[in-house]
Amino acid sequence: MPDELFFASDTIHGIKFDVIISKNGIREILINKKQNASVLTTANHILPEDPKVANLFEQLEEYFCRRRRAFDLPLEILGTDFQRRVWNELTKIPYGETISYGELANRMGDKNLMRAVAAANGANPIPIIIPCHRVIGSDGSLTGYGGGLDVKQKLLELEGSWSLSLF
Repeated sequence: MPDELFFASDTIHGIKFDVIISKNGIREILINKKQNASVLTTANHILPEDPKVANLFEQLEEYFCRRRRAFDLPLEILGTDFQRRVWNELTKIPYGETISYGELANRMGDKNLMRAVAAANGANPIPIIIPCHRVIGSDGSLTGYGGGLDVKQKLLELEGSWSLSLF
């Protein structure tokens, strides 16, 4: 029998969040995305107030109000071993700091892994909680973000690690 999945949506500070959660934890967070019909056909729709997801939405609200810097949520992280190693490394980037893709590859043990690291970063299914937004270009520029560069900029400004006035 396949895992029972639940789906909830909420908008926090102008950003639309769609969340997929299993009995084991948060499986996916979509930011400002159109809902994936295949997930919706298998997931049970629940309200943001449902106890399965209420804590997630509360913690996101606290984050956006600058009352939370780290998350304490059950996660069900699905990916390859390499992706999970990259995502684990992302969790070590402190709030308010950024690193480049090259630095992330160095932390993974091989600067030549930069493209693979960038691909794994882009495949992160649980953004914000696993802070892939804290990885920027080596020249300090914003680079791709699944939720859109405007959201990435908003997150980095919120954390105090980005300002247009710096450039």
